[in-house]
Amino acid sequence: MLQFDLLKTEGHARRGRLTLNHGVVETPIFMPVGTYGTVKGVMPASLEDMGAQIILGNTFHLWMRPGLDVMQSFGGLHGFEKWDKPILTDSGGFQVWSLGDMRKITEEGVHFASPVNGDKLFMSPEVSMQIQTVLNSDIVMQLDECTPYWQGEKNVGHITTEAEARKSMEMSRRWAVRSKTEFERLGNPNALFGIVQGGMFEHLRQESLEALVEMDFPGYAIGGVSVGEPKDEMLRIMAHTPHRLPAHKPRYLMGVGTPEDLVDGVACGVDMFDCVMPTRNARNGHLFTRYGDLKIRNARHKSDHRPLDETCTCYACAGRSGVAHADGGRDGFSRAYLHHLDRCGEMLGPMLATIHNLHYYLNLMKEVRAALDAGAFAAFQQQFRSDRARGV
Repeated sequence: MLQFDLLKTEGHARRGRLTLNHGVVETPIFMPVGTYGTVKGVMPASLEDMGAQIILGNTFHLWMRPGLDVMQSFGGLHGFEKWDKPILTDSGGFQVWSLGDMRKITEEGVHFASPVNGDKLFMSPEVSMQIQTVLNSDIVMQLDECTPYWQGEKNVGHITTEAEARKSMEMSRRWAVRSKTEFERLGNPNALFGIVQGGMFEHLRQESLEALVEMDFPGYAIGGVSVGEPKDEMLRIMAHTPHRLPAHKPRYLMGVGTPEDLVDGVACGVDMFDCVMPTRNARNGHLFTRYGDLKIRNARHKSDHRPLDETCTCYACAGRSGVAHADGGRDGFSRAYLHHLDRCGEMLGPMLATIHNLHYYLNLMKEVRAALDAGAFAAFQQQFRSDRARGV
């Protein structure tokens, strides 16, 4: 089941509401990534507290471990990880692609060696649909071939040519047909998204888009970005593709990105985003704030009593109360303390940093939705850029 209600627009930017089998998602939305059935370093209750409405699971990794027998015994991923809100699962295509020499792509599917135990395995559109049906994710992704920006090692191989991008896109298009056929044969009650490919070539993106729209998927994703290309190339494709997709269906930009990318993506007509950046960067001491980014391990934070972000209401910045006291004090943790945890390798450090980064991303999307509700997105975008450029 999927219902998408378009509530308001401002230019290409859209305010919507997505109803799925496990709940309602207000869009635009950022989706935290939970690769192995968990968002690293965050309790599920904390995810709910910070406003997460939908999270991701990884088809490839959950197939490897714990396996489909275990997953089926729990009735799917929701019961296994105790998350009762919507879940989106990727198809496994990106992970298979990233195996490099350990895999061989053919028209039928992908033969590869398991990175867990070396077993010979096979992933096809049909297999991906079967796995995702067992996972019972609210949004299922077609199996596609992720078209890389570089063929071979960066600066050693070559930039993907138009002919190579076309060949990849056309195979993804044929795999979309097979994914949809198998999804329907299985009677999966959830929603299947098609994925627009075509590399950095707008006309190939348009061909892919038109073919997928003809297949009438419930929603659409833009794939093959943030795969090694320069930022200006990614922005060019982001500006070209989303607003050309059907207005009455949700649009998902896969694997993107920075706070600026999210706000720019909304302006281009994107409804849904995911990225490992807030969680991965948190584990490396890189924090996002309203006024720019900071690296908590830098020496200048050693004796700083301020929170990461004085405007932030997350547990790391404001403690349980989530607010500043009348005297300006806060119950949260200082930059000095987080610097100390990072330098000592204490696990609380990346946990607090992850809570903060995810809260920042989710709150950013909440502010975007409020601006769209008020018809003030353009003004919000300008203020956002000014704030981020101010510096911490």
